Amino acid sequence: MKHTFIAATAATALLMGGTATAAELRLSHQWSNNDVRHKVAQIVADEVAAADVDLEIKIFGSKSLFKPREQYTPLSRGQLDMTVLPLSYAGGQQPAYNLTLMPGLVKNHDHAARLSDSPFMEALEAKMAEDDVMVLVHGYLAGGFAGKEKCITKPDDIQGLQTRAAGKAFEQMLAGAGASIASMASSEIYNAMQTGVLDAANTSSSSFVSYRIYEQVSCYTPAGDVALWFMYQPLLMNKTTFEGLSEDQQAALMAGAEKAEAYYLEEAKKQDANSVEVFEKAGVEIAHMSQEEFDAWRAIAQETSYKAFVEQVPDGQELLDMALAVE
Repeated sequence: MKHTFIAATAATALLMGGTATAAELRLSHQWSNNDVRHKVAQIVADEVAAADVDLEIKIFGSKSLFKPREQYTPLSRGQLDMTVLPLSYAGGQQPAYNLTLMPGLVKNHDHAARLSDSPFMEALEAKMAEDDVMVLVHGYLAGGFAGKEKCITKPDDIQGLQTRAAGKAFEQMLAGAGASIASMASSEIYNAMQTGVLDAANTSSSSFVSYRIYEQVSCYTPAGDVALWFMYQPLLMNKTTFEGLSEDQQAALMAGAEKAEAYYLEEAKKQDANSVEVFEKAGVEIAHMSQEEFDAWRAIAQETSYKAFVEQVPDGQELLDMALAVE
């Protein structure tokens, strides 16, 4: 039977005449140790260790335990205890999750925090519960656009350009605006721009910096007061594993999660601001998207990405309406 390892470890130790040893939880993610998402996981692990409740969280970063897109299934089966994961990676298992990487659904970080505390998120968490998964830490990261020869703030700017988009819903919207789509990992953007394969790209603020895209572009449109690209990347836990812990252990996890969530929100804002500084320093022009331009993009998204989502997901319209209702 799954999920019995915590109790079994303690029971074995007691049978052997010793005291119960600390239970160990395994947490997997795809990033390096200096990434904000690793630091979020580390805060939870450190807080749990400091609480001294016979519980240890062992972090396996840099995709050392599971491949990035293959973490949700083992998590839901109890073969993995915790993960920090872009939830849309599991859109194949639960198509509703694709709403967590949808253009124009989130306007800025404070709006993202309100979405995390809304009936929309409760509906998604109900779907996670079906898979024996729960959220410990909510968090969204934002992104923007960069153009090799020109600034991209409104739909007309992207017409005819060979563009890389972060996620299928963004590809649908950009194609709707007249762009040609080239699908690739964010790690390949630099080379594709250098060799003339790409004219424009859309990715996260942190990827724009870590992959040095500022060396290849003339203009950068960062996530500011309004941004199109937001991706929900929570710290998830297997629900049965959580419920199998003692009250003290659960309380330590929740206290750590609360601290980590506050840090995540502040750091996400800092990453956007930091990316602007880096691009400016490199001599790249900074363009800001206006509310009007955001609305023009969202109008295209409604006819492309939103429409496709509603057609493919049985309760899609209801979920989309719930998300759009959050001011």
